[in-house]
Amino acid sequence: MILADSHTHLYLEQFNSDRDEMIRRAVDAGVLHMYLPNIDRDSIDPMLDLAGKYPGHCHPMMGLHPTSVKANYLQELETVSHWLDQGGFCAVGEIGIDLYWSKEFITQQEEAFRRQIRLAHQHDLPIVIHTRNSFPEVMKVVQEEMQPGLKGVFHCFSGNLKQALQITEWGFYLGIGGVLTFRKSGLEAVVKEIALEHLILETDAPFLAPEPYRGKRNESAYIPLIAHKMAEIKGTSIEEIATVTTRNTLTLFKTITR
Repeated sequence: MILADSHTHLYLEQFNSDRDEMIRRAVDAGVLHMYLPNIDRDSIDPMLDLAGKYPGHCHPMMGLHPTSVKANYLQELETVSHWLDQGGFCAVGEIGIDLYWSKEFITQQEEAFRRQIRLAHQHDLPIVIHTRNSFPEVMKVVQEEMQPGLKGVFHCFSGNLKQALQITEWGFYLGIGGVLTFRKSGLEAVVKEIALEHLILETDAPFLAPEPYRGKRNESAYIPLIAHKMAEIKGTSIEEIATVTTRNTLTLFKTITR
């Protein structure tokens, strides 16, 4: 049984003390593919170092996270564009709009999001979208920037069924993580109605650990816990969840397996 973690920040300092052991735990748990979204210029070197150390397991993306969009965002985007020109990235991400922490740079966040969608189209790469307290704003931008061939995933999806159906109609995936295991999250009812062909699994490690680790550091080895919960909701086997969601992930990120 092969699983994939479509969104995990394994290069962050929370893993400095046991990063190698943590990745071994993930591989031992069947999580053979771990996709690394970038944050900003400061995260590029540790992300690429990790991907270089674990080729075939850790797959880097390139993008500017919305919470890192400040007054100097154009310089940051030049860095993103430079690295995308070098090649070797599986997606443009993590990009989007975040209005939870601050609305100070909302105009710049929207512009950075639009520019990075266009970069993704230019490089024929999918986009990985962050939507925290910003679902209407993000949906508006995606609709306006939609071009033939644009693909992607709404990372850490926590919207309603109507929003989920719109996303899947566009041909995008829903990234489902540990929140699925939280009681009263409301996500279970949405996942039940969405076909497996539109779902991929993620941890967002080190954040949002699933039950029974809620509130603790998350890691990619916990993907099976999310898969088990999804199997329970769908009334199917974890093997079926693994087969379909992993295929979806490998297809989205154009991952070549040996």
